[in-house]
Amino acid sequence: MTRIPMPAALAALALPIACGARTARAEADPSALRARNQAAACTNCHGPQGRPPADSPIPALAGRSQSELVSRMQAFKAGTRPATVMNQIAKGYSDEQITAIAAWFAAVR
Repeated sequence: MTRIPMPAALAALALPIACGARTARAEADPSALRARNQAAACTNCHGPQGRPPADSPIPALAGRSQSELVSRMQAFKAGTRPATVMNQIAKGYSDEQITAIAAWFAAVR
C-alpha cells in the first residue's frame, strides 16, 4: 500500500495515521486527514503528491496556488473548461471538498 505523506504545512493540523492508529488531535480536527484522503484519489492520474512523470500530458498539481486549483476545478465542475474526464470527476466534489483538496496540493513542496 502506498502512503501519501502529509505536507508539512498541514501536518500541524493532524498527525499522519499509520497502521490505523488514531490520535485525539486527529479526531478533534479531521479536516487535514479528509483533505489528504480526498487528494489521494487525484494521484491516480496526477502522480504521487500531485507530481506526474516528466513526460506526462497530465499537469502537476503540487505547489500550484490554491486559488488557481479551485478556479480550474470549479470550471471543470461547471463544464466551462474542456476536459476528457475531469468535468465528470469535479462534479463529484462539493465546493468545500474542492477548496480542501486545492489547499492540500498548494501546500505540497
